[in-house]
Amino acid sequence: MTSFTACYAGHAEECPEVPAEKERPYLPGMGYHGGTLAKGRCMAHVDDQRVTRVLDALEAQHPGAQLLVNDPWSIYYLTGFYADMFERFCGVLLERGSEPVILVNALHQLPEYDNTRVAYHTDTDVVTDAIAREVDPSKPLGIDTVMRSGFLMPLMDRHAASEFFLGDFAVTAARTHKDAAEQELMRASSAANDAVMADAIKLVHEGVTEREIADQMLGLYRKHDCEGFSFPPIVSFGANAGDPHHEPDDTVLKRGDVVLFDIGGRHRNYCSDMTRTFFWGEPDEETARIYDIVRRANEAAEALIAPGVRMCDLDRAARDVIEDAGYGKYFTHRLGHSIGLQDHEPGDVSLVNEQVVEPGMTFSIEPGIYLPGRTGVRIEDLALVTETGVEILNGYPHDPVCLD
Repeated sequence: MTSFTACYAGHAEECPEVPAEKERPYLPGMGYHGGTLAKGRCMAHVDDQRVTRVLDALEAQHPGAQLLVNDPWSIYYLTGFYADMFERFCGVLLERGSEPVILVNALHQLPEYDNTRVAYHTDTDVVTDAIAREVDPSKPLGIDTVMRSGFLMPLMDRHAASEFFLGDFAVTAARTHKDAAEQELMRASSAANDAVMADAIKLVHEGVTEREIADQMLGLYRKHDCEGFSFPPIVSFGANAGDPHHEPDDTVLKRGDVVLFDIGGRHRNYCSDMTRTFFWGEPDEETARIYDIVRRANEAAEALIAPGVRMCDLDRAARDVIEDAGYGKYFTHRLGHSIGLQDHEPGDVSLVNEQVVEPGMTFSIEPGIYLPGRTGVRIEDLALVTETGVEILNGYPHDPVCLD
């Protein structure tokens, strides 16, 4: 069983018992956008601006529809409440002109909200009945991609809505554009990741294994005010760096190896993600050459980022550098992915994505060259699109560094 404790953001001046933002402890996986002072206590608060953005996106394609949000991180984005439901149901029902409704199992007792109704059901209730009581059967219902078929199909069988359609594009559209508070959290998360990288390279020494370093990474993130990882750390020596998603094993570091770190943490639930490639001893001529190619590819793409530029053009800018150098077939993935509350969010930087870059977007730029069985190099930063260009969230340098 998971317990939850309120953690408030904003309006602290209205509630003296809640400490100021900088002093307030953060509880990972917990917390509520909060609140106003009512009857002598703080109340939780659903973010009205985020709800409006979601409904604007929904109604642009499905006028008059309602939306049932099930993705746990999207629920958190809107309400401040996060929990892994396992086999139980949780959702947020949104409809223009009506207050949001949080449908949740009574196992999870939420605080009172000042602008939202909480509708509880129990383990012995028929969940479909609980959902159908809240849904307007005369209107279309947008469904989240992650909604389990065991909940969805009974709703369809009983015609709980006039029609059903995939509607989580509306939440994706809102989450893609980080608001000012989210941008600050993304900056802080990446700053912590820079500091962790600086500490992580101090763990590298002759005879150490990848696993021995990876096993110490969680402590570094907690040292730098992160709750944990945004993904399991990748530590790759030598030929293992030729596998883009190598998992740390008992490979022992030896002279002449590259040392690749692909790492990220969660700071107040917002993710960081950065890759740097180092050398243990002087690299051979080809490894040094591909490092320079990857660095130039990274910087070519980052220099192009600005509102109005297409995602596919960013990928092309980096890929051209690598292809022109003769290594195109060894760059085996897209250039980047969107990031925020999750390390990989919908949306990517790829040759097939013609979406234009817009202010508030955050995504990775991570070109790489991978020579299977020999070596590999990747350099990754996170980019935050501004009104006039881009802010690279990582300050850790791209210069080639020998760690010995």
